Amino acid sequence: MPASSPLILRGFPCRVSRIESVVYASPQSNPLPADIYLPDQEQLPLPVILWLHGGGWRSGDRRSGPDLGRHFAERGFAMVSIDYRLSDEAVFPAAVEDVKTAIRWIRSVAGQYGFDPNRIGIWGASAGGHLAALAALSAPGRFEGPDSEHAGFSSQVQAVAAAYPVVDFLQLDANRNAVASDASSHHAMPAPASDSDSFESRFLGAPLLSVPHLAAQANPVEYVKPGAPPFLLLHGTSDRAVPPMQSALLFDALAAAGNNATMLLIEGLGHSFLNSNDWDQGPSRAAEIRGARPGEPERRMPCPPVTFGTIELFFKRHL
Repeated sequence: MPASSPLILRGFPCRVSRIESVVYASPQSNPLPADIYLPDQEQLPLPVILWLHGGGWRSGDRRSGPDLGRHFAERGFAMVSIDYRLSDEAVFPAAVEDVKTAIRWIRSVAGQYGFDPNRIGIWGASAGGHLAALAALSAPGRFEGPDSEHAGFSSQVQAVAAAYPVVDFLQLDANRNAVASDASSHHAMPAPASDSDSFESRFLGAPLLSVPHLAAQANPVEYVKPGAPPFLLLHGTSDRAVPPMQSALLFDALAAAGNNATMLLIEGLGHSFLNSNDWDQGPSRAAEIRGARPGEPERRMPCPPVTFGTIELFFKRHL
């Protein structure tokens, strides 16, 4: 058993079956595939977690990221991982439209795969964390037009885990400059978001500073309101690519609106730590937790080392 999965309940871990390359959407006749990971158990219907890969909206695919059989299909979750349109194929809002389509598709095939349509979570890292937050916070009908596939189903989710997401494009360079002189950070500083060839500009389809209206539309923080699903935000304190101030912006907005939100700041970690299956197996790292619950004041406290099990427990609690 991996040390990051402390719960041993109901006969876990389960054997896992993977169903590959199932087409969930075909925008402009371009088939988009999904992989499905199903635990071999009799307790149906299954809670579902949709994984969204990182890669700056420009690279990566549904196989990028942690082993979804180990995290968390063998623990009793159905896991779904998708390809979404990258920025060299189609610019914003194409990728978030694909994510919302995937959520609707999961509900449309719930009976076929044993999914519980009322227990769907979304989990993403970096660009995938941004898309997860944007899809979860934007209103029903936003980024899903009348001709969207699986239009008879809801794109709402019940829980969101976002790791090192961009939440405010126009503040990103200032946040990066604030951590640039941090001697504890040994990770490379990316090109400024304002550059015409930056990940962010390529995602929006134009130099970032020339399209502030599009940047605002792409900012998850712009869509925060009461009634958002529970959020778990994870960020390394030495992340130069997407500094932890970005997660803090979203946490503060969620807390101010009276939502259930938790932010974990992990000492010394840089960007892309979820790409490794064993990032939590080395020396323990200190972490700080900020928590907000409806009707309660914000809490700040030290917390035990953050692991894949921390993310699993979040989804067990809310799905």
